[in-house]
Order: sequence, then structure tokens, then C-alpha cells
Amino acid sequence: MEEELGHLEEQVDTITQEVEQLIPVLPDWVMPIAVLGVAFLLGLLFHRVIFALLNRAVAKKDLFWRSLVARTRRPMRLAVLVAVLSVGVSVAPLSPRGTAVAQHGLLIAFMVLVAWLIYTALHIWTTVHLRKFTLDSEDNYLARKHVTQSRILVRVATWVIVIVAVAAILMTFESVRQWGVSLLAAGGAAGIVVGLAFQPVLKNMIAGIQLAITQPIRIDDAVIVEGEWGQVEEITGTYVVIKIWDWRRLVVPLSYFIEQPFQNWTRETASLIGTVLLYLDHTTDIEALRAQAKTVVEGSALWDGNVFAVQVNDFRERVMEVRVLASARNAPRTYDLRCEIREKLVTWIQKDMPTALPRTRETVSVDARARQMHPEIEVVNRAPFS
Repeated sequence: MEEELGHLEEQVDTITQEVEQLIPVLPDWVMPIAVLGVAFLLGLLFHRVIFALLNRAVAKKDLFWRSLVARTRRPMRLAVLVAVLSVGVSVAPLSPRGTAVAQHGLLIAFMVLVAWLIYTALHIWTTVHLRKFTLDSEDNYLARKHVTQSRILVRVATWVIVIVAVAAILMTFESVRQWGVSLLAAGGAAGIVVGLAFQPVLKNMIAGIQLAITQPIRIDDAVIVEGEWGQVEEITGTYVVIKIWDWRRLVVPLSYFIEQPFQNWTRETASLIGTVLLYLDHTTDIEALRAQAKTVVEGSALWDGNVFAVQVNDFRERVMEVRVLASARNAPRTYDLRCEIREKLVTWIQKDMPTALPRTRETVSVDARARQMHPEIEVVNRAPFS
């Protein structure tokens, strides 16, 4: 054993002497790169250890903490690397200029890290918050309100984070900072030009903030825009996607919903009142029709039990207009309920009350005393012939 240890010590001494002889021959940049490379590898190793420990610590915690650890894996890696490389820069034999450049790069990385962490935390909070709501429920008014508000505010906050981070990074460069000060001192003419150039972007950004606060529209709202009926499918930072009933998509700028009138069928609640118009003969038995309509509506699984009415809405020269009202929990169910009422009432009228169908009446002048007329033709004031 003593012989083996002695042999190992001799090998280590030999390798040490060879390295000491080689170092003076190497270029000056090799040692700093080597030190920073070792620091980088140590940072990756530390990150693996820290991430494993955090995963164990939050394994039994609630969803927010598990999501926070999972989604901050990459920002955490950047944070560990920045910390370790800061130590490496202070230890590595760098020139004063090299040290200044490395420290500047680490400062920029730190700013990116802060912006990244803020965005990640905001995204995690929004995701966890929206898990309390579902758009698939019957009455999804509250869910649509929170989903719309959260998504718009997250997009606006993302733009603000990016702009602030980029501005902070640019201000670390002396030449850019001086140019910005001189630009402001010049009277702001260039600022006016830039403002005009970015007017559509700023206009939609401000409109997005207004939509998030006032909420004239929400995700899954039933709306009529430019004469098209559809549902709000997506709200981005600059435009809104309307899914038309036939699956076409209508893309509308955000500012449209602030400046132009439009119809929102589900502004306060998801429930809607459906209207069915029937054009019938003047001799129609309204009470019998009302009773049959009530039977149809009460027997439908689509009716929410709130609104039902049968009324003669208008009286015209040849027909009268009968309106049937019935409510449902949301727009798709209301449309299906209207179709069901219309189909079943028409079938019943054809079968049990055919005289209620619209008819055309004419007065016929008969010029023969003994002429035989059809039984359904009524002869009025037959005049005797001389």
C-alpha cells in the first residue's frame, strides 16, 4: 500500500511540473477563459442541486408553489449563472477593460433576469387564478369577465415589462444615454414623429387597457359586428377575433370596440330571450295556440324556466303576426330553442289547426242565377236578374 501511494504522489508531482512549465507558453486569454468556463460549469451544477431541492420542498405544497418552481427553472438557471460568473469575473485574471465589459454584460443579464422573473410570476398567478373559472359552464358570465380582464392585462403588462427592460438596458450604454438626453433637449421634434409612427400601436394598447377596465366585450360574448353574428374567440393586444356562426373569423382592431357601435347580446348575463314570429290567418284560435306553445316550451330541455309569452304582435291586411318569447341560458341554447318551437308549432298547426295557415280571400261576382259554386266559396248579396 505504501508503495502504491508513493507511486501516485510521484505521478501527481510529474503532472504538476508539466503544467507549470506549460502555463508560461499559453496565451494570456486562456486562464481567464478557463476560470470563467469552470465557473459556468459550477453554476450549472449548483442549479441542478438547487432545483432538485426546491422540487422536493414543494412536492406537497399547493398548485401555485409547484407551478412557480416548474416555470422558474430557466430564470433560476440564469440567476445562478449570473451569481457564479460574478464571482468568476472578480477572480479571473482579466484586464481592466475585460473586467468592465464582463461586468456590463452581467448587469444586462441581471436586468433581463428581473424582467423574466416578473413576467413568469405574473403568468403563473394568472394561470392559477383562471383555474377557478370555466367557460364551458351554462352561465359563464363571471368566467368570461375574469378571463377577458386577465388576458388583456397580462398582454399589456408584458409590453410594459419589455419596454421598461429594453429602456433600462439601453440606459447602461453611455452613448445611448447621452443621445436620449440631447434628443429631449432638442425640443422633442423626433419624439413627435415617433409618436405619430406608433400611433396605431399606442391607440390599440390604450384601447386594450380601456377594454380590460370597462369590459364592453368579453371572451365568448355573443356579438354582432359589421352585420355579422358571432362569438368573441380571442382578444389580443391589438385585435379581437370574432368566430362567425359559419366558422369564419372576423378580425377587428381593439380600437373598434371603443369608437364604433356594436351589439353585445351577453353583456350582463349569458341568458337570452329568443323570439319566434308566426304569420297566421285572422281566424286563428290564439288561446289554443298559446296552450300548445306552452306545452312545447315546458317540454323542452333548453328552456331555463324564466320567460315565456305568446302575443299578437301585429295585425296586417292578410295575416296577423304572432310572437312567441322563450328564454335560455346562453346564445347557442336560445337559437336551438327557437328552432324547436318553430318546428313543433308549424307541425301542430298543419295537423290540428290547418285553418290557421294564411289564406287569400276574394269576392266573386256571379252573373248566373242557378250557377253552382264551390262549397267553400261564400256568395255575398246575390242580386236577382231581371
